[in-house]
Amino acid sequence: MLSPVETSSPDVDEHVGEDRPWVVLVWNDPINTMEYVALVFQKVFGYAKAKAEALMLDVHNKGRAAVSTGPRDQAEVHVFRLQEHGLWATMQHDDD
Repeated sequence: MLSPVETSSPDVDEHVGEDRPWVVLVWNDPINTMEYVALVFQKVFGYAKAKAEALMLDVHNKGRAAVSTGPRDQAEVHVFRLQEHGLWATMQHDDD
């Protein structure tokens, strides 16, 4: 019969993911025009027209673009606002 064993620290790395930022991704969709996507990036993030258009082209040509990086709460707000504008947006931990 096994009995509980007290440990001073669990075998879990408590620091995994704490320092990694979250990345907001926008995915290509068949509904929104390229011009509209660029305008949403300008409105939501305050990006200059050239940056917004470059990100929009990444979405169009590569199927997705990382449009923002930061803490989880900020990423959640960005995803929500992008989705309010009809864009397909998700978030994930940065791969760095």
